[in-house]
Amino acid sequence: MYQFNAIGFIDSPFKEKFGIPRQPGLTQSIRSTLSLKAPYNDLDTVRGLETCSHIWIIFVFSATQDKGWHPTVRPPRLGGNQRLGVFATRSTFRPNPIGLSVARLIGISQQDGALCLELADSDLLNGTPVLDIKPYLPYADSIPTAHFSLGEAPERLSLPVVFSEQAEVLCQQTLLDQQLPLKTQIIEILQCDPRPAYQKDPERVYGVRLHHVNIRWRVSSHAIHVLEIHTVANP
Repeated sequence: MYQFNAIGFIDSPFKEKFGIPRQPGLTQSIRSTLSLKAPYNDLDTVRGLETCSHIWIIFVFSATQDKGWHPTVRPPRLGGNQRLGVFATRSTFRPNPIGLSVARLIGISQQDGALCLELADSDLLNGTPVLDIKPYLPYADSIPTAHFSLGEAPERLSLPVVFSEQAEVLCQQTLLDQQLPLKTQIIEILQCDPRPAYQKDPERVYGVRLHHVNIRWRVSSHAIHVLEIHTVANP
């Protein structure tokens, strides 16, 4: 039996699982924070980490850890019809709900008693417990000859993202009031195509939570349509 304590938690604009890019590094404008709590919030714990451009984050799939696991899963990227062994996927439903993600480290600071690591390119849900941090080593962690035929790099949707008048106004106001590039972030996320591979109905309207807003959108044959954006009462 092993027992692990969270060293900190993720503060992220991703408020729900749906809409999060399926792998890290697919969005460039999203920012997250890893807040290290006592006794791990001592500056000595990250001495030298500022020289790293990227870090590995070992975390808990806290949103799905109570759902159990199965020997095989149906990856959404493969249309939900093909079963693979759980260890041949990055499914969140695992015997031990542990995940591994790489993030770009853009700063380290102390805020309100926490030691904060500012991250970019992250794919982590808000509130995710973090178990450990390790430096990314380019000479060892990047293997140019590596391959996985069932896990090719996802293709981005090349469709333009068209905002309704209401959505455009809210994005502009958010940029003015909060210096938050909401429009850019929405474009990056939707062009990653969060839809399951088996759902391609051009009339279906989807919803994505991001920061303090709910975004309603659909995909037609010629564009990604952001229909409306509404502020969430309890973000």
